[in-house]
Amino acid sequence: MTDHPRLPLAGVRVLELGNYIAAPTAGRMLADFGAEVVKVERPGTGDELRNWRLQQGTTSLLYRTINRNKKSVALDLRSPAGLAAVKALVAESDILLENFRPGTLEKWGLGPEVLDELNDELVLVRISAFGQTGPLSARPGFAAVAEAYGGFRELVGDPDRPPTRVGVSIGDSIAGMQAAFGACMMLFDRERRRAQANAKSDEPDSPRTVDVALNEAMFSVMESLVPDYSAFRRLRTRTGGRTEGIAPSNAYVCAEGKSIVIAGNGNGIFRRYMEVIGRPDLAADPGLASNAQRWARRDELDAAIGAWTAERTVDDALAALDAAGVPAGPIYTAEDILADEQYRARNMIQRFDVDTGDGVLTDVAFPGITPVIGGTSVEIDHLGPDLGEHTREVLEAAGVDSGMIAGILGGGGADSAAGSEDDGARRTSGAEGGRP
Repeated sequence: MTDHPRLPLAGVRVLELGNYIAAPTAGRMLADFGAEVVKVERPGTGDELRNWRLQQGTTSLLYRTINRNKKSVALDLRSPAGLAAVKALVAESDILLENFRPGTLEKWGLGPEVLDELNDELVLVRISAFGQTGPLSARPGFAAVAEAYGGFRELVGDPDRPPTRVGVSIGDSIAGMQAAFGACMMLFDRERRRAQANAKSDEPDSPRTVDVALNEAMFSVMESLVPDYSAFRRLRTRTGGRTEGIAPSNAYVCAEGKSIVIAGNGNGIFRRYMEVIGRPDLAADPGLASNAQRWARRDELDAAIGAWTAERTVDDALAALDAAGVPAGPIYTAEDILADEQYRARNMIQRFDVDTGDGVLTDVAFPGITPVIGGTSVEIDHLGPDLGEHTREVLEAAGVDSGMIAGILGGGGADSAAGSEDDGARRTSGAEGGRP
């Protein structure tokens, strides 16, 4: 397994005040590549994600996954002691992540002006439903609502049924990725400004606040949805397993009832594709030479392809398509992913024993770290921590008064000083390597 002596964000400190999925996804991405991410949670209950999809015990595997490689500090931001402790952490941080309703930080006395006084080089990353400005900025909203506002939901599902949603929190995840990118972008700019300051540049400072709106994050991945309408008054509609204007590209049922995806929409690929399925007439048809022509006859093409796949197993169909250089693949379940050699080869399945608070689950598989650097996924250091597991450690390192720490711990903040950092989730003995 490839050794990673130093991760690219080592030495970067991140204070995460967010909950649920969006800001924690950004924090996870930064932590995965070496940043020290301190997650502040409410004493007693913590991030509500601890109870989402909870199958056993007190902390869900969803929380353990999205909050891996972080430290948990339990603080009540509404209390004077909790607020003072957070301010001490702000002074020591490079990045602050938050995904509260706009105005919440300000209400707690942690608005941008206060943060700037505490740390004039802090990068502030704010995630909200509709952004920090504009007529909808004060409105609360989860990603499901933002996906609808962004134009995404209208295109998901079959044309003869109401819009549906995908099976994961795609809006939160995309917003989290944009937040992580924005944070790294601002860190890069900060270092550039420092170099220019040394060179006595007169260039004005760049803003240090990253404003991510969930609806805009979804809007940003909608390709030419708006330009096509603006230019041609063309409204896209739901197309099921297809993508509008691209054919043939769909899912097809094989003999054993399982489906495969085949993307044979390139001009050259299409001709090979039709030869494979025994339809040289379609390969040679001048009326199918372009994507636009094939899209107009998509039902005819899908019927021909579906008839071919229905007579073959998944393995036989994929082998024939692969031999002809036609992009295709099976539709995987979690079980299929765990059995896949490609995922294993790149260390994309990493295993841990997990203490749920109601027993230990052994050898549990978790997704590896992306993107890959050095040939295989970086090793996960530890899964999402127990609530308040690092409160004493983090506050002592930030120079918080010992008496104040004692009061915070006595008020419900957990103390893990006697335990190891990964008490809640230990890597199984069969895993190799580890993170620095």
